[in-house]
Amino acid sequence: MNVRADLIENARLVLPDQVLEPGWLAIHDGVIVEIGEGRAPERGIDLGGDFLLPGFIELHTDHLESHFHPRPRVRWHPLSAVMAYDAQIIAAGVTTVFDSLRAGSDTEGGMPNSDLWSLAEALDEARDGGYLRAEHRTHLRCEVATHDVLDEVTRFAGRFPIHVISLMDHTPGQRQFRDVELWKIYFTGKTARTEAEANAVVERRLALHQANASRHRRELVAFAQAHDIALASHDDATAEHVVESIADGVAIAEFPTTHEAAGLSHEAGIRVMMGGPNVVRGGSHSGNIAAEDLAREGLLDIISSDYVPASLAMAVFMLAERVESISLPEAVRMITLNPARAAGLHDRGAIAVGQRADCLQVHLAGNVPIVRRVWRQGGQVV
Repeated sequence: MNVRADLIENARLVLPDQVLEPGWLAIHDGVIVEIGEGRAPERGIDLGGDFLLPGFIELHTDHLESHFHPRPRVRWHPLSAVMAYDAQIIAAGVTTVFDSLRAGSDTEGGMPNSDLWSLAEALDEARDGGYLRAEHRTHLRCEVATHDVLDEVTRFAGRFPIHVISLMDHTPGQRQFRDVELWKIYFTGKTARTEAEANAVVERRLALHQANASRHRRELVAFAQAHDIALASHDDATAEHVVESIADGVAIAEFPTTHEAAGLSHEAGIRVMMGGPNVVRGGSHSGNIAAEDLAREGLLDIISSDYVPASLAMAVFMLAERVESISLPEAVRMITLNPARAAGLHDRGAIAVGQRADCLQVHLAGNVPIVRRVWRQGGQVV
């Protein structure tokens, strides 16, 4: 008997609001055209009772930088770094990734502005060559206090598409680093600098913040609105930060650092994003609020892999197990449907008729989810 490659059967289909056990789906021209419960009408690809999830949508991952910049003062070949990153992303079940590229020079932190162009050009080369397995879109992480962020964003937009802009301020004493001493520990550990050098950097960055941050934020918001680019805030900590985000038309609140900021953002209709590693580890590595606490209160909308791509699948299965009020479909929406809609994508993010056939087979080894196969637009890529 022939096996249809466009039919997936004997799977636990995770739909937006329920799980079909067993279920099947049919694909045509890269799109889901039929879904059914029970036995499939013909023989297809048999998942043996494993889960079939929508492809993950990753809005914020710093992982490309770690492949390109694997050690202090080391730069890897950019195309090689892109290909290794793409392989890791797709193997984690991410079929659409917003590559987080930094705009605004940070030579003191080890990220000169040339990195932006090297990585963007390598991504473009890989895309044009048909080498990529995930779909790659652009998330510009704009450091508002840097002197050259506006010039870089304008130049970048002249050559490459931009899909998300996040408004970031990592100045010591601001947002994530409200405690300057914690910033010094982070900076010296990451860059192998002395405390005296860190103190000098603090003074320079505070001066840059005073000179640039407010003006650059206003101009970046105007740029995003003029070009219909989704906006994200970053590390909101206070009610004032959220009020500013509401006024700026922000769609996504990335990693709020306080319960107050998360609650007010969610209440205002801004999607609250937290990191998968935060869920898996049971808390923030930097001492901020725990994602699971927000999930228990209904305040968590989106999970990002942040610095561990494999954390996405682990986080949703953990939330569904640990938090009684969250079903598996609800947890899965946090890495599929919710980020897709927040970024303005309406053709993917769910196992539903008419959606792109971006999906993945997940096997549970005990309580650890293992991604076995991945399809993008109906074609198997893993």
